[in-house]
Amino acid sequence: MVSISRIKDLGKKIPLSAAVTEIIGEDSQGQRIDNFLIKRLKNVPKSHIYQLLRSGQVRLNSKRIGPQYHLQSGDAVRIPPIRMVESSVSLRKKLPASGFIRFNVLFEDEALVVVDKPPGVAVHGGSGVSFGVIEQLRAQHPEWKFLELVHRLDRETSGVLLLAKSRAALVELHRQLRAGTMVKRYLALVKGKWRNPKQNVTLALTKYLTPTGERRVAVIEGAGEDGMRAHTVFTLKKSWQNFSLLEAELKTGRTHQIRVHLAHLGFPIAGDDKYGDFALNKELARRGLEPCLARMFLHALTVELIHPLTGKRLHLEAPLADELQQFLLGLNSN
Repeated sequence: MVSISRIKDLGKKIPLSAAVTEIIGEDSQGQRIDNFLIKRLKNVPKSHIYQLLRSGQVRLNSKRIGPQYHLQSGDAVRIPPIRMVESSVSLRKKLPASGFIRFNVLFEDEALVVVDKPPGVAVHGGSGVSFGVIEQLRAQHPEWKFLELVHRLDRETSGVLLLAKSRAALVELHRQLRAGTMVKRYLALVKGKWRNPKQNVTLALTKYLTPTGERRVAVIEGAGEDGMRAHTVFTLKKSWQNFSLLEAELKTGRTHQIRVHLAHLGFPIAGDDKYGDFALNKELARRGLEPCLARMFLHALTVELIHPLTGKRLHLEAPLADELQQFLLGLNSN
């Protein structure tokens, strides 16, 4: 059996003439196989890794496997011959201290760290972003030997973001997400006057690519073969003549779920540049206008979870960002 660690040789192109097999240990138990491969093959494009999975070139216990599979201790992962490039320059590249973002830490212990993510900051690097939240925190805290995102927030969404500081904590928190025992609530300001005090919305979603190659999500009628069931509970908090403030509780955690559900119902989120009312967004962002809104009004307000080590219930809350507070005050004064 060949250890995957033998394929690393900094600064050289390495043709693998034979497949590499790794036996999964407890440190990787519960991790999705696509994330496992992305982490192991850091300089291989993600698109190529997913192609290897789709084509069956990656095998798990001698069988084909999809990217959603969660690894178990003792699994044998076979990685086919791959031509990799490991760059000693890129591996040594560090974020300079002058580029550090100061995050408001809501909670931290040996199992997890919870930050109030500011708007406009991606949770991870990619798509033209060199350093997202996780890269920032890894650079700022090299003493943290393990750090992984528990969940994600869209770039323009602010609020509570969870990161695990151990593999065991990550596995347990992912279990809570799948089981629905972790409760996540958001605040969203939408165009229009919402009528129902509380409304359950269950609409299936599907992903697609625009003609320019941008990834988007849309509602489909019924959970067909390509549909993902998505359930959101909306509670009306306050309404104005042209806007409504809603609390959105996620019962499932699909990509862009809140944004797409609201847009489909005819209540797009103010400032949403993908699914919103673009003419309204332009007007709201116009300088000199009171109140002015230059970002999407979506904020991850609270997360409730069971601490992965102590078993105690944690309630984590991020105060509404200042610019969103100011916009609401402007609505109140009109």
